Amino acid sequence: MTLSTTNYEDILYDVTDGVATITINRADRYNAFRGQTCMELLDAFNRAGWDKSIGVIVLTGAGDKAFCTGGDQSAHEGQYDGRGIIGLPVEELQTLIRQVPKPVIARVNGFAIGGGHVLHVLCDLSIASETAIFGQVGPKVGSVDPGFGTAYLSRVIGEKRAREIWYLCRKYSAQQALEWGLVNAVVPPEQLDEEVRKWCDEILEKSPTALSIAKRSFNADSENIAGIGALGMQALSLYYDTEESKEGVAAFKEKRKPNFRVLRRLA
Repeated sequence: MTLSTTNYEDILYDVTDGVATITINRADRYNAFRGQTCMELLDAFNRAGWDKSIGVIVLTGAGDKAFCTGGDQSAHEGQYDGRGIIGLPVEELQTLIRQVPKPVIARVNGFAIGGGHVLHVLCDLSIASETAIFGQVGPKVGSVDPGFGTAYLSRVIGEKRAREIWYLCRKYSAQQALEWGLVNAVVPPEQLDEEVRKWCDEILEKSPTALSIAKRSFNADSENIAGIGALGMQALSLYYDTEESKEGVAAFKEKRKPNFRVLRRLA
C-alpha cells in the first residue's frame, strides 16, 4: 500500500508498506533547509512518528547530488528566515528525530554537509551511496552546531575525529565514513533504494515496542546534550549578529575566502 501527499512545499511525504519516507525536496539548493523546510519536517516527523501503521522512517534528499547541505545561506541575513533562537527550529527537529518512537534511517544519496551532516548523525542508522560526501563547513561560513552536531558526534566517532571534522572542515568519502563508524553501510548508487528497503523490512519484523524502548534507552545516555545545545544556540544567536559571522555568509555568497582574522584584529 502506498500513500503520498503533495500538501508540502519543501518536502515530499510517502508511506509504502509500513515505511514513511520524508524527502527534502529542494534539489536546486542541494536540499539546504530554510525555516519553511524545518517546519514541514517537524510536521512530517510528528505525523509518521505517531502513526502506528508505520514502523520505520526514512529521511533523504531529492535528486542524486545531496542528502542535505544544512541551512540555506540565501535565507541567512544575520538570522535565518523562520522561528526559533537562530531563525530555524533546528533544535526541535534534531530532538524530534531522537524522540519519535521508531527507528529513523538516513538514506544518504549525496552531500551530507553542515546541518545536513548533523541530521544524518542523529538518525538511528545511516545507509550511504558510494557517491555520498560527508563533512562540516560551519567555521568556514561563520557558524557552528554547539550541541548534538559537536558533542554527540564525538560519542559516535570519538573526540579526535569529531574535532578534526569541525576544525578542518574537510570532506570525507562514504568509505571513510564507513571506516569511522559514521554510517552503517555503503552501496553503489543504483542499489541504494534496495538496500534501504532491505534494512527497513528487517526492522519491520521486530517488536515495535521493544525497538521504542531500545531507542529511548540509547538516547537517555546522551540526553544532557540537548541542554548543552540550548545554551549553545543562545550563544550562536548572538554570534550571528557579529561582523565575523556575517563575513562568513558574505564570503560564501560571493564565492571567496572569508577574512575572519582581519575582522578580529579590527574589532
